Amino acid sequence: MARHHYRCPLRWADMDAFGHVNNVVFLRYLEEARIDFMFRLAPGEGSESFTGGSVVARHEIDYKLPLVHRHEPVLIESWVTRIGAASLTIRYEVKDEATEDAPETVYVRAETVVVPYNLAAGRPRRITAEERRFLQEYLDEPEAASEAVSASAAASSSGSGSATGSLAA
Repeated sequence: MARHHYRCPLRWADMDAFGHVNNVVFLRYLEEARIDFMFRLAPGEGSESFTGGSVVARHEIDYKLPLVHRHEPVLIESWVTRIGAASLTIRYEVKDEATEDAPETVYVRAETVVVPYNLAAGRPRRITAEERRFLQEYLDEPEAASEAVSASAAASSSGSGSATGSLAA
């Protein structure tokens, strides 16, 4: 399974009065990564895939650690966890990769349900065969995806997990 990597620059205006990236800004970061993935990368020059429009049906975000301004971009890793007939689910991690000096640091884990949309008709549409082929390259195995969610939920319930609403203002 492939993963999409997007390096997102941090902007001074992303900070709030508490000195870290504001929670709303993370939605913009995820949008930048998703647009890069679905519209720039998929599936190539001259393709009509994903160009007719799409809408976000749902976001879920777990804030793990505060992210403060620095000059280095943050990595947003994304992959597909579900492909339906007329929707797909993208999972993300906003993080710094592990280095010799520091372990991997995850700031946010998130998930977005995206619905392809026919703008001219004003209604959702089905995922095309070409779009499905592209998305399947980034599809995580269902067991691995649910194990990751279970591990995240277990960490949350043990006190080390989600800081939703507590780290971001």
